[in-house]
Amino acid sequence: MRPVLITGAAGFIGAALVKKLLSEGERVIGIDNINEYYDTSLKYARLQYIESSSQEYLKNWVFHKLGIENIDEIKEIFTKESPRIVVNLAAQAGVRYSLDNPHAYVQSNLVGFCNLLEMCRHYEVENLIYASSSSVYGGNTNLPFNETQAVNHPVSFYAATKKSNELMAHTYSHLYDLPATGLRFFTVYGPWGRPDMAPMKFAKAILEGDPIQVFNFGRMKRDFTYIDDVVESIFRCCYLQATVNNNFDKSNPDPCTSFAPHRIFNVGNSQPTELDIFINLLEKSLSTKAIRDLLPMQPGDVVATAADTQKLKDWTGFSPSTSLEDGIQCFAEWYLSFYQS
Repeated sequence: MRPVLITGAAGFIGAALVKKLLSEGERVIGIDNINEYYDTSLKYARLQYIESSSQEYLKNWVFHKLGIENIDEIKEIFTKESPRIVVNLAAQAGVRYSLDNPHAYVQSNLVGFCNLLEMCRHYEVENLIYASSSSVYGGNTNLPFNETQAVNHPVSFYAATKKSNELMAHTYSHLYDLPATGLRFFTVYGPWGRPDMAPMKFAKAILEGDPIQVFNFGRMKRDFTYIDDVVESIFRCCYLQATVNNNFDKSNPDPCTSFAPHRIFNVGNSQPTELDIFINLLEKSLSTKAIRDLLPMQPGDVVATAADTQKLKDWTGFSPSTSLEDGIQCFAEWYLSFYQS
């Protein structure tokens, strides 16, 4: 069977998806450049966690250390492996880092994604799934965010690159009949998470007795989505090729479907929670009180996010539902085990 290719395979979502696919008997090819945006030892630990699986799983697993912006190396892998499904989770992540280093986002999120689209086109990939982001909703305050809403006002360069990915993928779907599905992730958290995101930063500071920076004075709302729910959403989309919307009205276009085989879905928990409540639950799970440093909003941030996931449920039969209480407890148990054992 032709394999599944996962980019960003040493990342938070990527590593969890690799584990899921291996457990389902898939052959998996992983790609990651292991960049130094955050602690590389965590990325290598995720790879070790994958490789701690049974030998039955491991015979179906191959990893390549390279960046998707390197077209010649990417082409070698496609030529050798001819993947039937590609899941692009590689990206320069982070809203605030994009204020300081926009060129990193151009190379990975734009040049790298273009390389993958070209490979999918030339190597007869059957299905492309790619990571977008809730940040594309930008300055929109009409909650919950629905995929039919326009996303023309990003407030960070990171968000602009993610919207660009959606446009690029749609073009390839139209020109080359490439089935492509974009998934807008909403604040993913859980075991093996990213150290630059609030849950990991907060846990570290709380346990070390340092103040945590709480922006918008704790009144920010986020649609926190547990990692297992995100992985299940991606997994199901892998086996559902995006289809043409036969009722598409070009005089009144639907932004999330098309006359091309391209679809866009929100992946969120649909339960927006104030940051202050999230911190309270984390304090309880860690049995330690936080020292809060209340601050105003930061540039590039938005006050609230909330996902309407009805379209994802209609498409896959699944919508994220892990409670924040359960998710934070699992995250805290992992964090204490990984960092303090």
